[in-house]
Amino acid sequence: MYRKIMNFLEEWKESAHRKPLILQGARQVGKTYSVLAFGRKAYENVAYFNFETHPGLNKTFEENISPEYLIPVLSHIAGQTIVRERTLIVFDEIQLCERALTSLKYFCENAPEYHIIVAGSLLGVAVNRAEFSFPVGKVDMKTLYPMDLEEFMLAMGETVLVEQIKKCFVDNEAMPAAMHESAMRLYRQYLIVGGMPECVMQFVDTGDHILVRHTQDTILASYLNDMSKYNNTNEIKKTRLAYDNVTVQLSRKNTRFQYKLIKKGARASEFENAIEWLCLSGIVSRVYRVEHVHKPLENYHDMDAFKIYVSDLGLLCAKKDLAAEDILYMSEELDDFKGGMTENYVNVQMIINGYHTYYWESARGAEIDFVIQREGRLIPFEVKSADNTKAKSLKVYRETYKPDYAIKLSTKNFGFKDGIKTVPLYAAFCI
Repeated sequence: MYRKIMNFLEEWKESAHRKPLILQGARQVGKTYSVLAFGRKAYENVAYFNFETHPGLNKTFEENISPEYLIPVLSHIAGQTIVRERTLIVFDEIQLCERALTSLKYFCENAPEYHIIVAGSLLGVAVNRAEFSFPVGKVDMKTLYPMDLEEFMLAMGETVLVEQIKKCFVDNEAMPAAMHESAMRLYRQYLIVGGMPECVMQFVDTGDHILVRHTQDTILASYLNDMSKYNNTNEIKKTRLAYDNVTVQLSRKNTRFQYKLIKKGARASEFENAIEWLCLSGIVSRVYRVEHVHKPLENYHDMDAFKIYVSDLGLLCAKKDLAAEDILYMSEELDDFKGGMTENYVNVQMIINGYHTYYWESARGAEIDFVIQREGRLIPFEVKSADNTKAKSLKVYRETYKPDYAIKLSTKNFGFKDGIKTVPLYAAFCI
């Protein structure tokens, strides 16, 4: 399956300033698959080491972490000669060996001719540092996310449709009706399946929503296990409570996260560590409010006002135990949830494609779902789950900040009128 990360990895390989690369991400987003697929394509051979399946590797790094010591030993373990620039060295589940992570510093300083990619969970790399220092400044870092809708469509064999969507986005021309309907159907399928590669592959091969749901449930169970494995004992219950409540709050008209809704009398001081843990793990992401829209947006965000979205739409639907038919046909029974789910979908597409998202709220309560910096310009956009695109808040925003243009995401076809670019939900990956 095509993954956009391949383009980044090719650039990394050819860079004159290449450093050992840490590819991090939540569980099951395809880190190992992507690295090995890249290695087989771009190198003569791959030397693969997994610290989870081969725990004895830790002893090697405890002995010595200098490259001159490690290379012959690792060549012996791999059963092949590791050749500089021709062999891709892969350390998987790197979070289980702190000394291996520290060794990257010395590969960077003393043996930069060796190409190394390490893969590990966001959580382990970020917070499981007990004894040894992180090699700051000595590594390149990249986060891999679930597949976006473009990658999903390509996996489904819809290359022509993807190209047409991209063309219509650039030209602001309406999609042919039949292609628009097909794209909307694929969008709804994506909400159910999500972007976890194993789930996508299963759906491509079988079209079986029940099988996909079983895999999603397994991934959700692994998240719960991680909450116990990588978390402070006192925080485990709080983290689970916060995680369960995130999806509940997405069903509310006001999706701003409220601690008091986790349990009666709850305060930020009680649950802020739990929220931070969920963010570090890659399970959820936080979108902060900005009261003033100026560059840089980060300077104007309110640390106490934010929304929380989950990292994958399929996992969201699985956690809510939503039936595939209800999503495919957008059942009226889901009306309370549609808005939050659609916002969540758009945020996922933005994050995957490298944007930092914020939302805007005026002193009088006007609200814009997302504000991003695109091509040097601050662009607001509204998100609607259906074709009702009337938005008073957008009018207030435009009168206040006079943006070059605004975006409305909905089920409507492409168009551009009066400074507003209309974009179908399925084309969010084009933004």
